[in-house]
Amino acid sequence: MPIKLNGATSGSVELDVPAAVGSDLQLTLPTAAGTLDRLERAGNILQVVYNSTSTTVSSSDTTKIDTGLTATITPTSVNSKILVALSHNGCLKTTGNNINAIHLYLYRDSTEIFEFFNSLNYTGTVVETYSSASMHYLDSPSTTSAVTYKTQFRNVLAASYVAVQAGNSVSGITLFEVAA
Repeated sequence: MPIKLNGATSGSVELDVPAAVGSDLQLTLPTAAGTLDRLERAGNILQVVYNSTSTTVSSSDTTKIDTGLTATITPTSVNSKILVALSHNGCLKTTGNNINAIHLYLYRDSTEIFEFFNSLNYTGTVVETYSSASMHYLDSPSTTSAVTYKTQFRNVLAASYVAVQAGNSVSGITLFEVAA
């Protein structure tokens, strides 16, 4: 015999018995208020984490250094994917060498997982060149422990001064846990 739950103003939900009964079945409802559409089916976004920074970080040599942009997420399943979306604003290069560039690196904990760059090329006599760099990366951390994503950058030629978050610019990182 089915159980029918009527809505306060309209509609209803009906729970029916299985077609074949061979063992007990259990339906677990969420412990928090919400809807039953919390099903962790492939493609659902399970959680979102955002962080930003506006602290200027600069370099005049080729050593990789932290940009200050970081965020931590704890996946709910070892099968979850993490979609990393980030934007580095205020990428600055001062006059020195017109083929210099800023290389940016994405890390999961202490492991480099992606390199992207901003060439900041210019022609003629320019005092400063500003631009932005953004990227998306789909990661499979295969853990339910906390995972920290961060970026680093380096000055490619050390021929000029480079920086991120220059001029009061804000860089942001968003982590989306995606059910697999």
